[in-house]
Amino acid sequence: MIIIVDRIEGGFAVAELEDGSHADIPLGELPEGTHEGSVLKKTERGWELDPDEERRRRERAAELTRKLFGRR
Repeated sequence: MIIIVDRIEGGFAVAELEDGSHADIPLGELPEGTHEGSVLKKTERGWELDPDEERRRRERAAELTRKLFGRR
């Protein structure tokens, strides 16, 4: 399972789940360094940051923005 942190509010990460739904996850359950936009994957040891997937998603979003606004 992969989640994306949408925002952090009052000790919880509001995260988008793979099915498009949202869940509030206590920050204490997430690894240090979790921030808005973090991509995390569930493993046997718990949640782990996935910086490679986060980078790919940010690059894709930037590419789509450039195409939308006609910039190269």
